[in-house]
Formats: sequence, structure tokens, C-alpha cells
Amino acid sequence: MKKLWRKLETKRWFQISKAIVAIITILAALSGSWTAVYYGTSALYRWIGWQPDHYWEQMINMFLGLVLLFAIMQIIMLFVGHRHVEISRSLTEAMRRIAKGDFKVRLEVGNQDRGPFEHIIHEINHMAVELDEMEQLRQEFISDVSHEIQSPLTSISGFARALRNEQLPREMKAEYLRIIESESIRLSKLSDNLLKLASLESDKHPFEPKRYRLDRQLGSLILACEPQWVEKSIEMNVDLDENFVVADEDLMSQVWINLISNAIKFTPNGGTIHIELRLLDGALVFKIQDTGIGISEESRELIFQRFYKADKSRNRKAGGSGLGLSLVKKIVQLHNGCITVESTIGNGATFKVTLPQKANEEINGT
Repeated sequence: MKKLWRKLETKRWFQISKAIVAIITILAALSGSWTAVYYGTSALYRWIGWQPDHYWEQMINMFLGLVLLFAIMQIIMLFVGHRHVEISRSLTEAMRRIAKGDFKVRLEVGNQDRGPFEHIIHEINHMAVELDEMEQLRQEFISDVSHEIQSPLTSISGFARALRNEQLPREMKAEYLRIIESESIRLSKLSDNLLKLASLESDKHPFEPKRYRLDRQLGSLILACEPQWVEKSIEMNVDLDENFVVADEDLMSQVWINLISNAIKFTPNGGTIHIELRLLDGALVFKIQDTGIGISEESRELIFQRFYKADKSRNRKAGGSGLGLSLVKKIVQLHNGCITVESTIGNGATFKVTLPQKANEEINGT
């Protein structure tokens, strides 16, 4: 029997079959671990009446999933031949380190014949790289939030201490109170945008699309911003074709308000803003073009990232947090649309939002 087994092991088709079975087994264990943990923890949360936030829910599920996979791999090791025991131990050690938060772990493939484990090694390395990138993004996010919160808090604290001076002139007191109020509003907006982003990314945000006149929505929002562009003597050229859209009206209003406010904010006194809405090839296309300072090529690639500011000094002066365009992009993607920007330094910027043809087909069918 052993001779027959050894003879079969020399056959290529047999080796391929073994590899396929091993890969399916381990992938099934990995999938089963995550699935069991996901439904198990969900049931547990319902039973105890407590639900962690989205981040900690992911961390808990990841940790328990890895622990369960580790236990399953220990069982599998009992049935693995002596030739693969060392590799299995390396895999187990790697999973243990990842479970403890060491995402720098990497398994070496080398020149040896890893058999059915080679694909698993590559997958674990890939998973570790992605988890490491997520951890870096998390740390950067915490750092950015801390920085954005610290700045207005420092201003509020400093001016509040200054107001204790009873001999302070009334004009200065009024100015300090105005700054405190402005910084408080900035903190409130930062908190509100962070909550909105977290809600949208958790896929638990209420999404209520309906059919409505997009040109009317845009017109009313432009009029709502009239005091801002009149104050700066900005010429507003608006050309909106009559068009219906199927979308979440409240969410889309945040998109338009952000884009219109940014255009006004970065357009100098006496500048011009062009806004248009067209139906092109079955897709709704919204464009807003300003004559502001423009955006560099480097910044265009990063402008939709959280907390990124193409002009940090001006953004801070205007009270921006760098979250607005991230929120805009997330909402547009939620509607299966896309947003792009064209700009060069000194020549203003043009933002274009395209809503997909599918939505318009649904409208035409109503």
C-alpha cells in the first residue's frame, strides 16, 4: 500500500489533486472561521443587548476568527504528513502573531516545494500587508483627528482665559467671543462630518432614493448661498436643464452644498462661477467651475482623501477640516456615480459629478 502511495505521489495529476484538496480545505476553514464568528458574535450581541461600534466589531471578529482558524489548523496538522509539519507550524506562528497585532509578519516561500501551502503562504502575506496598511491608516486618522481638534480647542482656551481680564476693551471682548463661537462651530462641523462618514462607511446609514427634480434642488441651494457670493461680488452663471433623478435628496444636497461652498470660498472677490446641469448620453452631468487659485497636479490625486487640504493655510483660515470632499465622494459612490476634478494652479478648478445611466433608465420607465 505504501509503495502504491509513493508511486501515486510521483504522478503530476495526483500532486495537483492533493494541492487542490488542501487549498480547498484551508480556504474552507478560513471562510468557515470568519462566517462562524460573524454570525456567532451577532447572535451574542443580540442576546446581551449590546452592540460595539463598527471599528471594534471588526477587531473583535478578526481576533476571534484568527483564534478559531488557529484551532482548526491545529486539528488539520494532526492529519498533515511529516513533510509539511514545519510549514504548518510556520503558518500557525504567523497567524498567532497577526492575531496579536503584528502585521509586519511575512512568510518566505523560498525555492523549496511548498506544495499545497504555497498559495496559502501568499494569501497570508497579502492579508498581513492589507492589515498593516489598515493599521497605518487608522493611526494616521487618529493623528489627523487629534490635530484638527487641538487647533480650535487651543484657540477657545486661549481666548477664554483672555476674557477673564476685566479691563479688556469691549471691542476686543466682542472679537474674542466671535472667534470662540467660530471655533466652536468648526468643532461641531468636524464632529458632524466624522459621524456622517462613519455612518456611510458602516453601510447602516439610511438610504432613501426617490424621484425628484434635480435642477430645482440645485437652484434652491444656489439661492441659499446667495449672501456668500453677493458679499464677494462673484458673478454666478447658472445653466440648469430640467432633469429628474432617482437619489437620496438629503444626501445629494450635502454634495451640492459642499461643492458650491468650496467654489465660493476659493473664488476671489469679483470672480466668476459657472454651474451647469446636462443630460449627456443618458447620464446626468453636473459641473461647477470657479476662477479660484486652482489645484496642483499632486493635490488633485489626494484631494478626496480625509483631512487632505490642497491649500492648508487658506483652508484653515476659512475653517475647513478637509472632510467635505471625502464626504462628497462617498455619497456620490453610494449612488453609483463618480466625481472628478480638472484644475491647474492659477486657473481655477472644475468639479464634475456624473450620475449613472441606470438611474435615468429607471426614471424613463416610470
